[in-house]
Amino acid sequence: MAKQGAETSGGALWETVKTVVYALLIAMVFRTLFFQPFFIPSGSMKDTLLIGDFLFVNKMAYGYSRYSCPLGLCTFIDDRWFGSMPERGDVIVFRHPVQGSDFIKRVIGLPGDRVRVTNGVVYINDEAAPQAPEAPFVETFEPQGAQGDYPLCTNAPVGQGGDCLKERFTETLPGGAEHSILNITDRGPRDDTDEYVVPEGHVFVMGDNRDNSVDSRFSQRSGGVGFVPVENILGRADRVIFSSAGRRIVYFWTWRSDRFFRAIE
Repeated sequence: MAKQGAETSGGALWETVKTVVYALLIAMVFRTLFFQPFFIPSGSMKDTLLIGDFLFVNKMAYGYSRYSCPLGLCTFIDDRWFGSMPERGDVIVFRHPVQGSDFIKRVIGLPGDRVRVTNGVVYINDEAAPQAPEAPFVETFEPQGAQGDYPLCTNAPVGQGGDCLKERFTETLPGGAEHSILNITDRGPRDDTDEYVVPEGHVFVMGDNRDNSVDSRFSQRSGGVGFVPVENILGRADRVIFSSAGRRIVYFWTWRSDRFFRAIE
């Protein structure tokens, strides 16, 4: 009887091990082929994305590259499988060409486009992207996210717990894509740029929080993003799944219930 009990116990353990292994394999395939989780750590995409937003990146949107697999295991992919170009206005997650970390920005320029910013207005192939005023974006002046950074405000200085304001506009890109952008200062270093010609196989990206975003307006040598190779794109961000305004996700009283399953525009 003791021997039979040991065999039964051993069989149950083996079944548990197999279940865990199968679950891990399914999770890896799911993450490799379909979706990858991403957590918003900074305010560069406000007010489209807030610090503490949690989303899944749609990997099927543009095909698969060597960056599509966890832990960089897709080194056998030379270029891009089932690849397609993003559209102007898409919000994408990509691997920084130099730093190796993942960034999230909005696609502004496609291959061959001439892009510049003049007086805070984006011009694509000499066509201005019009900006229609919206109500100001208001947030509390307090530490945000795990890093505890304070937001930048148009109405600075603002005391702890006060209303931090930013000008907000609806920007319409050539082709009709609309989204909100924020402005903090009228004549900042990001409001006027040279003209950039987007090379083949690359895209030009910008953050929606225009005065607080490291993006393609700055070269990689100067600490920016520069042109993003299409093969570095991990996928498209379509929807916020969950959002927390606190420094820890477990602080349930800081959850933003109005952002659950919110579409990203």
